[in-house]
Amino acid sequence: MIFLLDDILLSPLKGVGWLADKLVGMAEAELTDDSRVQEALLELQMRLELEEITEEEYLNRETALMERLEEIRKYKEGA
Repeated sequence: MIFLLDDILLSPLKGVGWLADKLVGMAEAELTDDSRVQEALLELQMRLELEEITEEEYLNRETALMERLEEIRKYKEGA
């Protein structure tokens, strides 16, 4: 009887914990999704080829994106 009462009283906390775990998992998946960075690199390449951006701007953005890709890969190796 007491265990049932404990389960009833603690169920909202367990639900919040479960939700927090799911949100952390989703945020981690989004932050470590390298496909978005690769898509940004492709878009950047197209913008350069269409002369929408300068070569200097391309190189600056490409460097930032490549650094982000490296961070993602290091994080995945460590996880």
